[in-house]
This record gives sequence, structure tokens and C-alpha cells, in this order.
Amino acid sequence: MMPFARGLFIGGALALICAGHAFAFGTFVGMGQNAEHQRITRHALACSVSTTDCFQPDSLEALAGGKAGFGAVGIPDRGDLMVVNKMHCDGGDWLDVPGYPQSKDAAQAALEACRAWMLEKLADAVRNAGKLMNDENNVRQSQIDLPCTFAPQFKGNVKCAVIEDFGILLHASQDFYSRTNWVDRADPSQSSGPKNVPGLAQTGRAPWLDLRADAPFPPGLMSGCFEKIPEERGCNYGEGRMRAKRLYLNKDMGTIDPQIGKGTTPRGLVADNFAHAVEAAIDDTRDKWATLEEQLAATYGDQQGARVACVITHDRPLNACP
Repeated sequence: MMPFARGLFIGGALALICAGHAFAFGTFVGMGQNAEHQRITRHALACSVSTTDCFQPDSLEALAGGKAGFGAVGIPDRGDLMVVNKMHCDGGDWLDVPGYPQSKDAAQAALEACRAWMLEKLADAVRNAGKLMNDENNVRQSQIDLPCTFAPQFKGNVKCAVIEDFGILLHASQDFYSRTNWVDRADPSQSSGPKNVPGLAQTGRAPWLDLRADAPFPPGLMSGCFEKIPEERGCNYGEGRMRAKRLYLNKDMGTIDPQIGKGTTPRGLVADNFAHAVEAAIDDTRDKWATLEEQLAATYGDQQGARVACVITHDRPLNACP
């Protein structure tokens, strides 16, 4: 096996081994996951949902994943990226109890770092998208081929780079709804504490996560602590000083197709927490694509911005995006 191929194999194997413990909206089928990130992205952006503003099949597979691989939205669940909190909106935990191991300011900063990460990837996508056209404003044919290969130390063509930027952004925004208490409710049968934090019980996407303009930080918003795998060993600071762990807050796994069903994590099983997280993530995914389209128009002009968006979403843009 060639060194590059061996690296891909080992990296992929490690990702699969760790994925069962890492917990996120899933990126593949197996080990408790059901390709939740892929399904959310497809529910939001597939042409079977909207025929006017959608990703065609091959472009959608590059973004969401499918038979050919993880897709760009699954990149943060590979290798070392799985434990980078800002990519998953983790680490934003704080409870108003004496001696809690993390301050309220530090918890808010962790979630603000996740939102800043989304803004960074949005800017990367807009900047890279400009390279899809040459100086004569024609599509650069050498930069639009599919499928994409998403691997460490390997950068594909420009279209794949834009899809990679956007997929990484979507991963964080989708995880926000799974990992925070924005949409969920606490278990009424259990006492309040690190294992059963208050939920905000909101519906739909969070205004704070709108990347078009700054909004006030939502009071009471929090996500769970994550330090290492297995999660049971992390976030423990002595007797009576356990942090609210991601393990207790996540609503990562459950049935989405053919219809949204119950979650399979403890928090996801409470009320309709999993369904609310999925519905909000689908709504936000559509809004993130609308935001990218708006940024393309603002940067390159309405006509050119629309053409660049067409190149990103269409499988044969030379014919579809004149």
C-alpha cells in the first residue's frame, strides 16, 4: 500500500473506532450513528426538497456524503479534528452553583469561539469561490470536476475547496443544536444538576447563530464539557465538582429517515429533544446556504455572485451557469 493511501486507511480506521465515543450528529451508518449530518444536509439542500435553490446530486454528495465517502460536512469528525471544541460548539458549560469548575465568561467564550469559527469558514468559502472564474469571468473548467477527495494534506480543485469550507461551517452549526440546550428540555423526572441541566426549549434556528449580524448572547445558553475519550473520564474535578458533560447534553443520534423519530441518547430521548434539534439544524442549514449566497452577491455583484453559486450547486455548471 502506498504511504498516502496507507495514511488515509489508518486515519479512516481511527475515525471509525473513535466515532462511537466521540458523539456528534453522525457521519456514517454504524456504531450507533445513522449518518445524521448527511441526512440533515440532504433534507435541507437536496433538489428533491427545493428545485429552485438546491444542490444537484453529485455536488450534494460532495457536501453531504454518500456512497463515495463522508462528504465535506463530515470532515470535523475525522482524526484530531474530533476533539477541537470550536468545531463542534463544545465546552460552553456553566451552572450557577458554588465552586463550579468553569466560569460563566469562559463558557460563553467557548460558544462564541464556535460562532467565530463559522464566520471564518464562511469568509474562506467566499474567498475561494472567487477563484472559480478567470479574468474574463468565465468558469475555470479545470477547477470544477467531481467527485472531491477530502483528505489531510490534500487539496482538490477550487469547487471542492469551497464545498469543504461550507461543509465544515455546516458541521459546527448543526452540532450547535445537538450539543447545546437551545431546543431541548431537561428530564422532569430527575433533579437539576450537571447530568440534567436546564433546557431553553426554543424552536427553530437560533437568531444568535445568524452570521449576517451580531446578536446578543442568549441567556442560559450552554453546551457540554468535552476533554477526552472516553468521555466518562473527562470533566471531573474532584468530589462534587463534575462539570456538565457533552455526554449528558448531546442529542446526536436517532432516526431521521423516512421521518424524524426518537433520539437514542439520554437527552435525546426526553420529550422530543432529538426531533427539535434535527428540525432546527435543517432550518439553519438552509439559512447558512442563503447567507453564503448573499455574501457571494455582496462580494462579486448580484449577477456574478449568482453565477458562482450556480457553479457550486450544479453538477455540470459549464452548461447550467452561462
